[in-house]
Amino acid sequence: MNETPRHKVFVSYHHGNDQHYKDLFVQMMGDDIVDRSVDDGDIDDTRVNTETIRQRIRDEFIREATVTVVLVGTCTWQRKHVDWEIGSSLRDTKLNSRCGLLGILLPSHWNVWETKYNPHLVPPRLADNCGRQGKFAAMYDWSEESDKVRKWIHAAFERRTMVPDNSRLQFRHNRSGDCAQGWRD
Repeated sequence: MNETPRHKVFVSYHHGNDQHYKDLFVQMMGDDIVDRSVDDGDIDDTRVNTETIRQRIRDEFIREATVTVVLVGTCTWQRKHVDWEIGSSLRDTKLNSRCGLLGILLPSHWNVWETKYNPHLVPPRLADNCGRQGKFAAMYDWSEESDKVRKWIHAAFERRTMVPDNSRLQFRHNRSGDCAQGWRD
């Protein structure tokens, strides 16, 4: 039997809206993944500057991860920490190699289970890498079939040797606006 290898996975998500799905995802995947997520309270962002937060995310949480999974809910595209986590995952540094990347549209997302998704309703940096030629990242609809998700994670791991698009300026603040309208450059 050909088993899919286990990977250390960093899970990026909107803590305020999608904690339930993150918990369900980690429970569903069980021992198939090693969860490396930042939880509420892990980093006190009231006492530390933005660059220090980004560095701590990369060095303390993403450092050992090989794949970043972005759980995409209705307002995930607005979140600065999600943008920073994706950006940090795409960097190939002396201490940390680049992570593979994939997005999973949650059941709460406007486009889940449709034939196409609106790229303006997902985090911009993730959309940049799903829509470009070569496709460093991939987007999937929520599934509770752990074998299927494990294959997605492994495929993202194998794509991490490609060169991602990490050229977008990082968010300085959370974006505002109607979650259903999406982002615009």
